[in-house]
Amino acid sequence: MSLSRQIKCALISTSDKTGLVEFAQELTKRGVEILATSGTVAWLSKQGVPVLSISDYIGFSEKMDGRVKTLHPKIYVGLLWRPGIDDVLLEQYQAKPIDLLVINLYPFQQTAKNTKASLPEVIEQIDVGGPSLLRAGAKNFTTVTTVIDPSDYSLILREMDAHQGATSLTTRHHLAQKTFSKLTDYDAAIANYLAQQTSRESPPLFPADFQIHFHKKTTLRYGENPHQQAALYTTLPAESGTLAHAELLQGTSLSFNNLVDANTAMNCVCRLPAPLPGCVIVKHATPCGAAQADSQLSAYEKAYSTDPTSAFGGIIAFNTPLEGDTVKKIIANKHFVELMVAPIVTPEALQLLSTKPQVRVLALGSSSSMGPSWTWHSISGGLLLQQADNAPASPQQWRTVTQRQPTPKEQNDLWFAWEVAKFVKSNAIVYAKNQATLGIGAGQTSRVFAAKIAILKAQEAGLSLTGAVMASDAFFPFADSIEVAAEAGITAIIQPGGSKRDAEVIEAANHAHMSMVLTGTRHFRH
Repeated sequence: MSLSRQIKCALISTSDKTGLVEFAQELTKRGVEILATSGTVAWLSKQGVPVLSISDYIGFSEKMDGRVKTLHPKIYVGLLWRPGIDDVLLEQYQAKPIDLLVINLYPFQQTAKNTKASLPEVIEQIDVGGPSLLRAGAKNFTTVTTVIDPSDYSLILREMDAHQGATSLTTRHHLAQKTFSKLTDYDAAIANYLAQQTSRESPPLFPADFQIHFHKKTTLRYGENPHQQAALYTTLPAESGTLAHAELLQGTSLSFNNLVDANTAMNCVCRLPAPLPGCVIVKHATPCGAAQADSQLSAYEKAYSTDPTSAFGGIIAFNTPLEGDTVKKIIANKHFVELMVAPIVTPEALQLLSTKPQVRVLALGSSSSMGPSWTWHSISGGLLLQQADNAPASPQQWRTVTQRQPTPKEQNDLWFAWEVAKFVKSNAIVYAKNQATLGIGAGQTSRVFAAKIAILKAQEAGLSLTGAVMASDAFFPFADSIEVAAEAGITAIIQPGGSKRDAEVIEAANHAHMSMVLTGTRHFRH
């Protein structure tokens, strides 16, 4: 097994020309001969880089509008040549040993994501020659250096300078693994796209084989508990504005639990209904306070007042740039915060936070309020895959089933409480008023106990429930929760409906002169 071989000949064919001219110029300075396909030849020649066309090299012109251009024995003998084993074959084909292979693939994923692209346009972006070349080069990594990612160009040059024009076996091995990983992702994207196109489901959702590929971003300090190891993987291609790609501006590395809680906080604050500054505080993957207000500071104060005890050591998310006034208040409150998340962080806020270096601060950049398209859960021996619970609320389709209609103010609060309830662990009860939570009952095995716990939370925080509304993530199986809420001062309720005792529940609301709205949609969160 050869540990190194001086790079004398490179084959280059790229759709992504990022940094290519500079890289090719540096290769030429190091005495490397460059072979390239027609598009790359034109690109490099225009910049004065000497390059030999593959068509001229193999004596075979490109066919079918470029569909066939590198599928030739002379190319593959040069890529797969094993010194001392295939020398006769190399001489027979008068082939050059190809020491460096630089290929990136047709942009299939980007084209497939374009909803305006037709099926033939997407199919045309399925690369044939590129993957074949990459597989051959990566298979022969003992002698061939295979580069699929432009970000590795500088690595190759450094290696050549350090190893008399060669690369180390360790680097070639690493690049081969990276190549096969990216090929797997590429093939999976094609398989998933074609499966959706041929599915008999309407709309096509679940293919017979589900392909998924992630890239390891970092190893986490530990998992849910210190004895569990964990790592963060990101989707490919990268999606800006998502939590996995957020920038950590300060603080120690993120933990597994930090990210789980931050995900709930971020998704919840982005779904709050009014176009106002919002704040959501999360503890153990469920909100313990949420609010909207005319200012970010006011939203934070209202969210924090819901449950200051649970907010200790929590995660705070904002849907507007993090402001200095908000940070000043958090510091003045001596609010112990694990992590703060916002689209961006103002210079004033970051300067103030620098006095609290233990507080982690994440900047999301531009983010989407819709959240992920899919969610999955691992079970013993398998994976549960489902559409994410991103269905937008449709107040115009809700119906009031009680004698009293909700007031406009109650309607706003009902909508707010309903959106928060989606992110509270089932069984979930949310009390709210003036677009701020007052009490949250989460993760209970009995809905009436969730209602009672939410009342206890409000009482503990010194918050009155008189005139507040209640949201329930699922139907009420009995009227007992309604009676408990009425006694606490709740005046309006929003819930999915669908219980065989709906009539009994509605009658209890009428008896208490409460308004009740049915949404027809359940939001369990396990």
